[in-house]
Amino acid sequence: MNALTHRPILLAFLVVASTLCAGSVGRAEVSRREGKAKANGVTIAYEDFGPESGEAVLMIMGNGTQLTAWPGELIEEVVGRGYRVVIYDNRDVGLSTKFDGAGAPDTRAVIEAKFAGKPFTLPYTLDDMAKDAVGLLDTLGIAKAHIVGVSMGGMIAQLVAADHPEHTRSLTSIMSTSGNPEVPFPAKLEALAKMPKPAPEGDREALLANAVQAIRVLAGPVYPPDEKRTRDLVVRSMKRSDDRAGMARHNTLSALGLYEDRRAKLKTIQAPTVVVHGAEDPLISVEGGKDTAANIPGAELRIIPGMGHDLPIPLAKTIADAIAAAASRAKATK
Repeated sequence: MNALTHRPILLAFLVVASTLCAGSVGRAEVSRREGKAKANGVTIAYEDFGPESGEAVLMIMGNGTQLTAWPGELIEEVVGRGYRVVIYDNRDVGLSTKFDGAGAPDTRAVIEAKFAGKPFTLPYTLDDMAKDAVGLLDTLGIAKAHIVGVSMGGMIAQLVAADHPEHTRSLTSIMSTSGNPEVPFPAKLEALAKMPKPAPEGDREALLANAVQAIRVLAGPVYPPDEKRTRDLVVRSMKRSDDRAGMARHNTLSALGLYEDRRAKLKTIQAPTVVVHGAEDPLISVEGGKDTAANIPGAELRIIPGMGHDLPIPLAKTIADAIAAAASRAKATK
């Protein structure tokens, strides 16, 4: 199934896919610091866990999703291995700088312009978001970090590793893709048919129900999210920040990221890399993970049975093992 064939259905999936991982989160029971940092001309809200003396792991969240979506169990697993973990809200989400003056883009028009080779204008790009990540590291006084990203955050992490090698110790790209337009999208059309329809404007209860349902669909049947935990987190996240226009701008970038071919850049990455993908991911095909690994020199591919487009709590150790494997390879090549 060629990705270009299904561009009309792309938008409906991205709107609800911006709830990525929101059903999985808990807060880590480890030392925690939080703040806001000036980075690349914007303000970035962040949380910082574990020993400041440890090697830093910078974890980049995906499309329209707040830092609250990182499972506390995963953070604990990584910190427990002696690392310092930094998570943050990407620009235009959570408590970081919003681009309200830019309005909500016409994602369909942007994608059509992309395929037609016509010009289009966006308030920022994935490259800008990669520079945000590097700027945050600079502000925190972190010279180099192990870079981890999920979904659209994986695309950003890839760009950090490719364009900012001086800041990159290792790369772990999770449930993401290479931008190769031949990678099938969506991965499982029949599964995503269960995605909820857009909620009426202003109906918060419908928005909440939609988010919970979307998380359930994206997680897949093998590791279903806990319903109460999912709902509690979505409520908490919506109270923290609920910017629909910002999510729409992220949706547009995520859509472009599926088709903006990064393979040439991936081939330049020298940092030790592990690519992680769920075998049951209904959104981004496992072929996206395979193609990412195939284009990064020396990359290791780990396909996790049963994992969907989510960070399931039962797989926290498995995912942390992958991050640690990339980090260990970096130490071995010093």
